[in-house]
Amino acid sequence: MDYTAKLDEALERLHGEGRYRTFIDIERRRGQFPHALWTRPDGTQTAITVWCGNDYLGMGQHPEVLAAMHEAIEATGAGSGGTRNISGTTVYHKRLEAELADLHGKEAALLFTSAYIANDATLSTLPKLFPGLIIYSDALNHASMIEGVRRNGGAKRIFRHNDVEHLRELMAADDPAAPKLVAFESVYSMDGDFGPIEAICDAADEFGALTYIDEVHAVGMYGPRGGGVTERDRLAHRIDIINGTLAKAYGVMGGYIAASARMCDAVRSYAPGFIFTTSLAPAIAAGAAASVAFLKRDETLRERHQTQAKILKMRLKGLGLPLIDHGSHIVPVIVGDPKHTKKLSDMLLERYGIYVQPINFPTVPRGTERLRFTPSPVHGPGELDHLVTAMDQLWSQCALNRAELSA
Repeated sequence: MDYTAKLDEALERLHGEGRYRTFIDIERRRGQFPHALWTRPDGTQTAITVWCGNDYLGMGQHPEVLAAMHEAIEATGAGSGGTRNISGTTVYHKRLEAELADLHGKEAALLFTSAYIANDATLSTLPKLFPGLIIYSDALNHASMIEGVRRNGGAKRIFRHNDVEHLRELMAADDPAAPKLVAFESVYSMDGDFGPIEAICDAADEFGALTYIDEVHAVGMYGPRGGGVTERDRLAHRIDIINGTLAKAYGVMGGYIAASARMCDAVRSYAPGFIFTTSLAPAIAAGAAASVAFLKRDETLRERHQTQAKILKMRLKGLGLPLIDHGSHIVPVIVGDPKHTKKLSDMLLERYGIYVQPINFPTVPRGTERLRFTPSPVHGPGELDHLVTAMDQLWSQCALNRAELSA
């Protein structure tokens, strides 16, 4: 076996399909977000504006977050020193879990190193806790949820995206006595549409199923205190397990679940993805706790963010671009071809200093390749004008027919 040749073949397939992913080296500067410096392949640096970051509210630059992290570093040093079970639980971790449990109105919360790991570890562990568990998973669930469901070794059913009637049909066809769980999202990040939370909860109640929701793209962003769409719609009490991230609206890193004390204790005790990994650095936990606490009491960033998203969508629609708009903060512009998507992304960066990463298969289905813009409260009118002008000028250069794509 020529292993090197096989690696070359695999990589060449991606190049040939226009799906090879390229890292863009950027240097963020404190206090200047969304501006950054891009290091070109020749080593020179160019000033750019980031339009695809997940630091939705700019909290990664917030003085209260930075101060909390500095204080924790000075007090404890860099790392946590171990897993949560072996010397890696500090007052900072406990404080953050308490903030998160309070955020969602739950008895407890459990920290993970990322929301991906939180989804994977929890969903793959639940069949150990509920033998014979059947998981009903939305067709467009995140890769971390899919992986967790796949790895758990239990039964799974895939229901059509946001199709509650299909979910009911699948549950009705299974043993009424079997334990069941419905896994879905509040905001689906690629199209920006919302899950029908109340209807899914009604169906779950009817068939005696647990509910598991991924609020990754909603925590910090929706609800009076940033508890997500479930808080906004006053439905958090009907969800058994809420998954969230600290790496998007909260601007730091890490993930978590919030649930009953017994549920968190059981997952803590059985999930290898929790048991055998080093805990978050205390400084990260401190920064995340400060961010969660700040956004609980300050709604202005959320309001400004929603306004920015509405303005950007309105202006891109005014150009006739094929934009998906489900009323969330996600702004996807469909290109429909991986090579054109990459070309548009490259031209925006090289000519205009606008950084937006191409989104291709398998993240989205073939033929729906896109640029996904994530406006923030700190993108000003000048940055917005520059982006709209650039898209207007470049779209026709990539041989894209606006009318056909919009149809």
